[in-house]
Amino acid sequence: MNEYTLPVLFGVVVGVLTRLHMLKTDYRQYPTYLHGKIIHIALGFIAAGLGTVAVPSIMEEDFTAITFLTLAASQFRDVRNMERNTLTVLDGYELVPRGSTYIEGIAVAFESRNYLVIFTSLLTTFAYLVGNFVIAIVVGVICFLVCRKLMAGSRIKDIVNIEYVEPHFEGAGLYVGNIYIMNIGLPDKQKDVLKYGMGFILTPKNPNSTATIANLGQRQAILHDVSTALGVVRDSGEPALVPLAKRDLDDGRLGVFVLPQERNVDKAIRVIGETPTLENAIRMPTEAKANKRG
Repeated sequence: MNEYTLPVLFGVVVGVLTRLHMLKTDYRQYPTYLHGKIIHIALGFIAAGLGTVAVPSIMEEDFTAITFLTLAASQFRDVRNMERNTLTVLDGYELVPRGSTYIEGIAVAFESRNYLVIFTSLLTTFAYLVGNFVIAIVVGVICFLVCRKLMAGSRIKDIVNIEYVEPHFEGAGLYVGNIYIMNIGLPDKQKDVLKYGMGFILTPKNPNSTATIANLGQRQAILHDVSTALGVVRDSGEPALVPLAKRDLDDGRLGVFVLPQERNVDKAIRVIGETPTLENAIRMPTEAKANKRG
């Protein structure tokens, strides 16, 4: 053992614990248990090791060792590609797909969390070497809280108001409120839709929210989360029993039509509200210079 052994071990442990905290399998069942988790834990260990050894290398003026961090960037880009490719293949077998925007958001999240582990391990190891064990613990706790905050992200309930509306037919047209959803001509299918279907109106809180929920990927994420959490009444080859989300072109409201197996209005509203606001779907038209001048 030498002067760097304990700081390095401490940095690796804190980094791995941080990655374990950020590794969450929820109702979407991703990452899968057990093998999917093993992959991400192993990558978290590698990230923690890379971040930790960078500090002793700098102190020993062995600056060539910093090139390992560039290797890490390449490694974790491959993680992003792996997640994207895997989820894209699996999405073809979902009754209600995630959509490309949701998949890209998941892939970016897994890549960025490895970078957070690197920074956490680097800072805690540096605090241990420059200060002492107590200071390193304080820095580790701060990094842990920052990672927890960054992991949370925003939710749909932050940008819209959600209201339940019973779907209805006007002729062959299916409506949620006054928002047209789709055309169903067969009486038997109409009965099934009214029996199992639920409708929700999402009213945006500001112009930025209007543009965000207009994104097709964000709409598909809402439909996927509701169908995953509450089940879905459909099978392959049933085009009439498809959850859909359509806009009111006049005011930007979003009509959401779903066919859950568990018809629980309160739970469905909570699930919609907890759907993540996808980074790739967020739009801010109010920040445009033309709008500011107007």
